[in-house]
Amino acid sequence: MSTTPSLPLRSNAVGLAIIVGLVASACAGTTSTPATSVAPSAPPSAAPPASASAPSSQVPSSAPISSSPSPAAAGEPAFDAANFPDGATVTNPWFPLIPGTVFKSRGIKDGKAAIDIVTVTDRTKVIAGVTTRVVDDRTTLDGIPSERTTDYYAQDASGNVWYIGEDTAELDTKGNIVNRDGTWHAGVDGAVPGIFMEADPVIGHAFRQEFYPGQAEDHYQVISLTATVHVPYGAFSDALRTKEWTPLEPDVLDAKFYVRGIGLVRETAVKGPKETFSLVSVKKP
Repeated sequence: MSTTPSLPLRSNAVGLAIIVGLVASACAGTTSTPATSVAPSAPPSAAPPASASAPSSQVPSSAPISSSPSPAAAGEPAFDAANFPDGATVTNPWFPLIPGTVFKSRGIKDGKAAIDIVTVTDRTKVIAGVTTRVVDDRTTLDGIPSERTTDYYAQDASGNVWYIGEDTAELDTKGNIVNRDGTWHAGVDGAVPGIFMEADPVIGHAFRQEFYPGQAEDHYQVISLTATVHVPYGAFSDALRTKEWTPLEPDVLDAKFYVRGIGLVRETAVKGPKETFSLVSVKKP
């Protein structure tokens, strides 16, 4: 495990104030780039921040966010493009992204048998001045393609994995794109990147993974580092368990389990519509 100092939580009030400030800016139509520091977030018991009206889901080419660090509280990571000397190389033990790796999971979604295939590609994409690793995610329901997502991750010099953006596509039964809601790129229309996985996770730490007002506002909190989880791929007793939520869906709460050297092995809805995925196989390059 990395010896990088852990990232302490800020107070809920400060985290919420930052989010509310960003939302107010979006609602006011300002075009200035928001502060790029990423505040650890409040757990779902706290009052969720207000969300702006959903902006256009069409994401233009993103311009780099200022390379100078934004002001941040002591210990809080600030997004700084200069802090990603080799962003596309993601070796965080809890979320390694080795090009050529293919993860296959099975489960249930929308009452249908679901299969999810995640492929770590050898492609990269520069977003907000950072070279990111491109990850393709494809979901089928009852054997019919239903969702196609391309995610962009990068690892900073301290070993933290950041979520830099995503391109989404919801498909109809004929394979036509019917919805791109949730698409965002850091630095575009007020979208802000977030910490997806700490270099050295600490129980209780919570972060905003992404922030694009009204479209993408996921948060997570570390619950355990010794969780037990059983999936078709194997049984593990030292998993990292998180809870994940978004103020856009206040009645939904998910649990996710990560295993060192593998990554995500299981996700399941704790609250809300039944949805679950468990890792079946890993094809390594």
